[in-house]
Amino acid sequence: MGSKTIILTAGMIIGAAVLSGAPADPASSGQNEVLAEVHGAKLTMADLEKTNAAALFQARTTYYTAEHKAIEDAVDQLLLDEQAKKEGVTVTQLLDRHVNNTIAPDPPDEALRVYYEGLDTTEPYEAVKGKILDALRQRRIAKAKLAYMTTLRNEGSIIVRLPPPRAPISLKDVPVRGPAGAAVTVVEFADYQCPYCQQLQPILDKIEGEFKGKIAFAYKDYPLPMHPDAPKAAEAAHCAGAQGKYWEYHDTVFAKKQLDIPSLEHYSSDLKLDTSAFATCLNNGQMAGVVNEMASEANALMISGTPTVFVNGRMVTGNLSYEGLRSVIVEELSAAGAAGLRTTAANHAPDRAVSPVR
Repeated sequence: MGSKTIILTAGMIIGAAVLSGAPADPASSGQNEVLAEVHGAKLTMADLEKTNAAALFQARTTYYTAEHKAIEDAVDQLLLDEQAKKEGVTVTQLLDRHVNNTIAPDPPDEALRVYYEGLDTTEPYEAVKGKILDALRQRRIAKAKLAYMTTLRNEGSIIVRLPPPRAPISLKDVPVRGPAGAAVTVVEFADYQCPYCQQLQPILDKIEGEFKGKIAFAYKDYPLPMHPDAPKAAEAAHCAGAQGKYWEYHDTVFAKKQLDIPSLEHYSSDLKLDTSAFATCLNNGQMAGVVNEMASEANALMISGTPTVFVNGRMVTGNLSYEGLRSVIVEELSAAGAAGLRTTAANHAPDRAVSPVR
């Protein structure tokens, strides 16, 4: 099996969708295709991209998520069919052998009673014992199957050629750290008061260190309503940026985690800024418009929480971890190298362990 390569493309899934009457991915339509005419004036996909790119991105992301899940399921079925044929059994017999028959025996009654005591129920133990056992067995079977499918995937060669949707993120007047013309640009929408953004920062620092000189990084403000100190902290970073020390201030805020006005002003002194000019900028809200514009972009993209990270416009979903981010960056670097490209997220048209919050 190790020498077998499984290749699934978007076309295989789209073909099935078309046959079933499901709509095709709008991203696959030609940019000059006429979608509507009003009194002779033609409306094309390119026109929609100019006015509704952010909304279209979310629709494509939803479609992509479903499409990707369908492909993953199809890959698993192909692997199971192939392995069952190799072992001379049916798929059901294969799963019994490598999954169902490997799970641990049911726990003793004492352990089940301890689990029962933690449940929010008024039903007696004997009434829910069977449900507890069923839930436990299903959880164990799911874990065992996941482990088995991981083994099959690792033994094979799987190529999924499904291009992800890309968000139209503007980097105009946005501080960017890293080389100009980097093959990969990582954009983080975040909130200085968000604890999950603070947890993500060491991961981003590690990523930036590992890929120094190869990737660029941009931070875009998305202060959330439940974090009252976040907007002023965001403004303060841009006030420092007006004096050429945006990133130094950005890093200080995440390191210190104190966002009250006296602390924000103290950081400007630590960084040897013109403290009078900084205080005037902050207290007069001179950078509020910049922060609001970035937040408006996040809302247009329908970003549901912070931190949200885009790699060359690809939204990294799920738990943000070092491994997950690194994997996407390596994919983008590899693609850029193969195509001889030097691009940034600004040039792309429409695509945690830290949990996002809103």
